[in-house]
Amino acid sequence: MSIKSGYFKKSLHVDLTKGSADRRALPDSFIEKYVGGRGFGARLVWDNLKKHNYKIDPLGQENLVVVAPGPLTGVYLPSSGKSSFIAISPATGLYGDSSMGGGFGVDLRQTGIDVLSIIGKAPELSVLFIDNGEATIIPMPKLKGKSCLKAEGIIREHLDTRTAHVATIGPAGENMVKFACVNADWGRNAGRTGIGAIMGSKNLKAIVVRGHQDLPVYDVNGLMVESDKAYTYLKEHKYFRMWQQEGLMNVIEYANEKGILPSYNFKDSVFARHEQINGATMLADYKIGDSACFSCSMCCSNICLVKNGKYTGTVVEGPEYESCAMLGSNLGIDNFAAVLSANRLCDELGIDTISTGNLVGAVIEGYEKGILALSDLDGNDITWGDEDAILELISKIANRQGIGDIIADGSRRIIEKWPEMDKIILQVKGLEQSAYDSRAGSSMALAYATSDIGAHHTRAWTIAKEMEEGQDWSDEDKTETVIYHQKLRPLFDMLGVCRLPWIELGLNERHYANFYKYVTGNEVSLEQLLELSNDIYDLTRLINTRLGMSRKDDSLPYKVWANPPLTGPNAGKVIDRDYFQKLLSLYYQKRGWDENGIPQARLENKFED
Repeated sequence: MSIKSGYFKKSLHVDLTKGSADRRALPDSFIEKYVGGRGFGARLVWDNLKKHNYKIDPLGQENLVVVAPGPLTGVYLPSSGKSSFIAISPATGLYGDSSMGGGFGVDLRQTGIDVLSIIGKAPELSVLFIDNGEATIIPMPKLKGKSCLKAEGIIREHLDTRTAHVATIGPAGENMVKFACVNADWGRNAGRTGIGAIMGSKNLKAIVVRGHQDLPVYDVNGLMVESDKAYTYLKEHKYFRMWQQEGLMNVIEYANEKGILPSYNFKDSVFARHEQINGATMLADYKIGDSACFSCSMCCSNICLVKNGKYTGTVVEGPEYESCAMLGSNLGIDNFAAVLSANRLCDELGIDTISTGNLVGAVIEGYEKGILALSDLDGNDITWGDEDAILELISKIANRQGIGDIIADGSRRIIEKWPEMDKIILQVKGLEQSAYDSRAGSSMALAYATSDIGAHHTRAWTIAKEMEEGQDWSDEDKTETVIYHQKLRPLFDMLGVCRLPWIELGLNERHYANFYKYVTGNEVSLEQLLELSNDIYDLTRLINTRLGMSRKDDSLPYKVWANPPLTGPNAGKVIDRDYFQKLLSLYYQKRGWDENGIPQARLENKFED
């Protein structure tokens, strides 16, 4: 392979302790092997882990944060606005990453660098400003305690810029809540795995990027022809208009119909009042505009406004499915205005909506079952659908007040404090499960269990296919489909593009190999790119096993084994433990890992260059 274009072949390494910023060359061999995005990040995190003898405190100065767009970020093709944030996660103690849409990654590329890495700790709360490739660390202690949105406004005023992109943390990040996120473009978040907490531990309130450099493209005409084909396909798709109207909110109706919508902390998988929080209700009463990531015609983001009632004036970019399900049906809330208010509060505080909704639901159920006493809740009663109490608890988590201080450390801390909560909380590897009930589908259960970052659907979302195939879907097909998703979906993160055109509207994945060819001049097939992505999955597995993970961690929450949904099409269904172990062994075999889930030595040798 030969990299002719598509990259600046530069990285920027910032040491906050030393106050230094060094531009470094990226060799072609590194670029060819790791492509970009999470590929670059995984390798840099691996190198840093080895440097510290595989012992890193995720909230210590030695933890490296990598911010990496991909070679397709910012160029003319569908949904090319993605960038990845990568580090050792404080939520899990393992490899972690989270992707962000919008325009932040585009501007980062236009500063003339392909990847940013940050280590150390600033002496006081600071902002990292990268202006056309030149980095400055600016002390700004006045930002302490400011919400993400307010901090962004102050930073823009201080730097006298309206054109830069600003990625901030809120109070949750400053307080090192282990599922704190990074917020940009008003409502875009790198939400999972606690990257915001790591920035807080480094006294880094925000990263500001402003760039004006043209992005290198090998064959502009070829790219435009290929991209026009893709845009035309999307526009002509029968569901294209629906996506522009409802975005991911259309999934509420689908998930409820299929019996996979989390309700009452996953006690059930349908919600009787789902129509009060679905996309149709949003369109009729709350939506006032659309928003889109860079170069995206699907325009799936909704801008919503509460026009009356006690939440009047609340305006937010959102919600999308995950936020609405976890802050709505999962908490027994049927008031869409309250869901919007909770979503807005999470964005302001800089806290992940999935983990927040998951843990608040667990607390409500724990109190309901008598595991938690009123005194544990600081004397404040909380029940399903109690909007005021739920909003107050969200604030207490972000500010580490009362019981919020325990919840802020995530699932494992809660279970350590109250062991019986292990039967209530849905988490894998310490990361709280996202909003698809896996009791209806063993392939989705396998996807959650083997996800390198914990129970998150972005690595493999196979449940829809399993429901289509039903009982005729073989174990071979299940495991191979999970592995294919774990190759393709992370490849999108490496390239710096969104997966929605493929997963939702069926855009052929071979377009992406062509996009890569026209941007870089590198004649590479989709199959070759998928193998590079597969290598990164092996690498993140190596990182995790070096940090102590093994087969025992590729498990599922207690409810998935023991507590079936109460109603709906999947009432009574659970995952059989013995069957799951058989499926897991088949998965390991197909991946070339041993029976304990450890990659073979030959795989580790790939990353010793």
